[in-house]
Amino acid sequence: MDNGVFLGGAGEGYAEKQYLALNYANRHGLVAGATGTGKTVTLQILAEGFSAAGVPVFLSDVKGDLAGLARPGSETAKLHAPFMERNARIGFDDFTYQAFPAVFWDLFGAQGHPVRTTVAEMGPLLLGRLLELTEAQEGVLNIAFRLSDEQGLPLLDLKDLQALLVWVGENREELSLRYGNISTASVGAIQRRLLVLENQGGTQLFGEPALELADLMRTGTDGRGQVNILAADRLMGAPRLYATFLLWLLSELFEDLPEVGDPEKPKLVFFFDEAHLLFDDAPKALVDKVEQVARLIRSKGVGVYFVTQDPDDIPGDILGQLGNRVQHALRAFTARDRKALRQAAETYRPNPAFDTETAIREVGTGEAVTSMLQKKGVPGIVQRTLIRPPSSQLGPITAAERKDALAASPLAGKYDTAIDRHSAYEMLKARATAAAEAAETAERTPAEPDREHSHARRYEPSPRRETPRSRRTRYGAPQSVGEALGQAVLKELSGTTGKRLVRGILGSLFKAR
Repeated sequence: MDNGVFLGGAGEGYAEKQYLALNYANRHGLVAGATGTGKTVTLQILAEGFSAAGVPVFLSDVKGDLAGLARPGSETAKLHAPFMERNARIGFDDFTYQAFPAVFWDLFGAQGHPVRTTVAEMGPLLLGRLLELTEAQEGVLNIAFRLSDEQGLPLLDLKDLQALLVWVGENREELSLRYGNISTASVGAIQRRLLVLENQGGTQLFGEPALELADLMRTGTDGRGQVNILAADRLMGAPRLYATFLLWLLSELFEDLPEVGDPEKPKLVFFFDEAHLLFDDAPKALVDKVEQVARLIRSKGVGVYFVTQDPDDIPGDILGQLGNRVQHALRAFTARDRKALRQAAETYRPNPAFDTETAIREVGTGEAVTSMLQKKGVPGIVQRTLIRPPSSQLGPITAAERKDALAASPLAGKYDTAIDRHSAYEMLKARATAAAEAAETAERTPAEPDREHSHARRYEPSPRRETPRSRRTRYGAPQSVGEALGQAVLKELSGTTGKRLVRGILGSLFKAR
């Protein structure tokens, strides 16, 4: 099959040859199975097949094993002889060892090119999910994003958001009249969650230069698709950060790519490893968003493949959209396991040659029960399949080999140095500095002498009582909300308490810079 990714086969009760059709590869897929049954190798050979067909791939390397895609396999490797025997059995005659054009990425910038986005691009919904906020706290976060737009305060990194939240807290009484209740408790809770995110290394995710999606969808000079490998071994220590980042990436692809319908082959294939992390304790709004993206992103030419231990980890509405399936062995030790196994078997189109439930329980390591989409997108009959061996190195690469790959990367130097542009943090700092200087100047400047009397009596105008409720200027014209807020802040800052407050802000919030 010229227009397909070769998965394997065997004969004698197994599929003769099993292919994943490229023109249906954007209709998503599932790779499932218990630990140690061969999911990682299946993920590796799928990445190889797509790359060889000119399709870029993005995958996360949870255990470090998939980095071997950057190096060719070896005839001196321990599994060379078993690989050759399997290739002969499944009829993989043109098998050769080869490396693939891999580019390494890392949110922490240690094992690959740094991956960054801005706080504004992440948005309040995903950021609220990442921070595990309550409904009331999410409301305050949405107000902060609204004010960022209205006040022209760009949110690029975490310090921008932290500074804006301080400003929101200080002006909560005036802002609550327009946007709803803003409590100091909610602002403080968000700040604490941002501190936790900083401690997990999330600071490095937000900033510039931000990732350009086009850099994930490149093809090499030989026509092979770029294999983007995200180092996720350390990232798995912060599962919310991992899941939120991948969901953000999917959302960006969905929003930015044009409609292409059903292409001859995908523009990008996205593998979501440890997919259960995306749905664990996820609010309904987030699950609905994932379902929407999964349903519509195929028309953008992007295929999404969920990799997990149990198909039951995927919500039913999303599982029903995964047409290409590779099911490795499931273990049925408990009543719940047996129920999940039975439900998994029922989702396949039955094969009269064997019982699907029994096959899923009995297939060994490197074997799988597969079902690929056929003509007109109809699910194929379930087949037992021996998965073909990988052409690239099986297992991790050395630190020196990774360093060489980064130096030779086509993106070397583009994302390595962070850029700190003028944004909300700097703008609010300038406002606070100007207000402090104005308050100090007002206290130092003596009042003008009374022109009607030449003696030293100073002119003291009678105080005017202007209630915030009226919000009118001296000439009776209505004030804008911004003018009223500015006058209220300046009035507070003109006193001794105000001066101390400003100095405290400058000393604690900004002096750390």
